[in-house]
Amino acid sequence: MNTYASNTRMMTAAQAQPNIRAAFIRRTYAHLAGAILLFVGLEALLLNSPFAEAFMRMIAGAPHGWLIVLGAFVLTGWIARGMAHNASTVGMQYLGLGFYVVAEAIIFVPILFIARHYTSPEVLPNAAALTLALFLGLTIVAFTSGTDFSFLRGVIVLGGFLAMGLILCSIIFGFSLGLYFSGAMVGLASAAILYDTSKIIRYYRTDQHVGAALELFASVALLFWYILRIMMKLNRR
Repeated sequence: MNTYASNTRMMTAAQAQPNIRAAFIRRTYAHLAGAILLFVGLEALLLNSPFAEAFMRMIAGAPHGWLIVLGAFVLTGWIARGMAHNASTVGMQYLGLGFYVVAEAIIFVPILFIARHYTSPEVLPNAAALTLALFLGLTIVAFTSGTDFSFLRGVIVLGGFLAMGLILCSIIFGFSLGLYFSGAMVGLASAAILYDTSKIIRYYRTDQHVGAALELFASVALLFWYILRIMMKLNRR
């Protein structure tokens, strides 16, 4: 019995029996939903505390403050994926997921503060709704198309390095990263969601539901960040 359970945990989702694969997928998306709810709860607390305005003023007053936040956002996404890939136990996966949600909640404070106080009231809910709609659409494509999107890994890695390079160059040379950059990052985040979902269907072991949710949360957060940036630029009050 123990040997069977151990062998089951070592199976990838594609190798597992349909009921085990379905349970793994349900756990993965339940943990993703939990991570998103935790993120929303933390943001509600942070944005209604003195920390939000103080942090916003610190970022606004620092040289290249926004670009540093942007770099931290991309960098934590890389760290999250590394933790998801390398975590050997469920406990370490939970630690990585909790750390990443808290880190993202703090990183998002300045952009959400501006969206809340300095743009049209509909910008924030519309960005969230568009992110959800795009995520659901990409998820349906990944589950129903039968395509293995693992080939996107090279594109995502290259795109991530290019994004970090552009952010560093913009800090050094003082140029602005505009709408085209944000649009390209929305495309990169969309590719990452397809890639992550394909891994969930085919390559994750059935005991890696927390790590799978962590990696997927990182891609959804990236998508939301850049959709929000685009909508903020187009809807300044």
